[in-house]
Amino acid sequence: MNKNISNADKAEVLIQALPYIQKYHDKIIVIKYGGNAMVNEDLKKAVMTDIVLLHQIGIKVVLVHGGGLEINQTLEKMQIPTRFVNGLRQTDKEAVNVVQMVLAGKVNKDLVNLLENSGGNAMGICGIDGHLLEAKSLSEELGFVGEIISVNVKPVLDLLEKNYIPVISTIGYDRESNVYNINADTAAAKIAAALKADSLITLTDIKGILRDKHDDNTLIPTITAAEAPKLIKKGVIEGGMIPKVECCVDAVNSGVKRVFIIDGRVPHSILIEVLSDQGIGTMFLA
Repeated sequence: MNKNISNADKAEVLIQALPYIQKYHDKIIVIKYGGNAMVNEDLKKAVMTDIVLLHQIGIKVVLVHGGGLEINQTLEKMQIPTRFVNGLRQTDKEAVNVVQMVLAGKVNKDLVNLLENSGGNAMGICGIDGHLLEAKSLSEELGFVGEIISVNVKPVLDLLEKNYIPVISTIGYDRESNVYNINADTAAAKIAAALKADSLITLTDIKGILRDKHDDNTLIPTITAAEAPKLIKKGVIEGGMIPKVECCVDAVNSGVKRVFIIDGRVPHSILIEVLSDQGIGTMFLA
């Protein structure tokens, strides 16, 4: 916080946040973490600080993360070619071993380390742990890219009960001991629904859903599940945003009360969304 802000102003900020703290106290919020907020070191620290603060005021935060850039860099170093089909990484046996190593290993543990060093109490797991994410192959062409069959939330609830922030990398398993790379947006939506979470917050590299993608002033603050397909049909929602929005709609249709797409490039965007009435992104409601 700016050192030039008076103590009275600081007190006013806390008073204004009080109703939101009360509203979300003891509720589960799932945060899907990716994009520029995961690459830029200053933004990364801001996100970790936000999560720790929410945790400290009694909100049960579950962090679900991707790690596409780190996977790309590691595959390149190992000279393993990468091919995408409809925005999804084609993943053979060699590639999925790298994905597991990077996501469940380096990326996951780096985030746990950052949260712990920010004053949090975090525990890293992946979809294999406690049989959290059971999956099957999404398609033969994509190889070991997984579609979630079931979510076992018991390990997540156990961690929340022990006052940990669960940090989940989206690696799935099947009964034949195969490992699958699962889209983080899809996994976050399924996990939020299974946890009966109050909210799901997705950090992206855009302001939210815009009526005109070239004009930030055309932000759509609220979209219902029924409106979303119409916006896709009109071309307002297009390209890579379509699967993200479909995940948001699936989540609210599955019982998550509120789903937000917010701009992860804005420092402390999570706190602005959760603890104020400003609302900086697009909210999806059933």
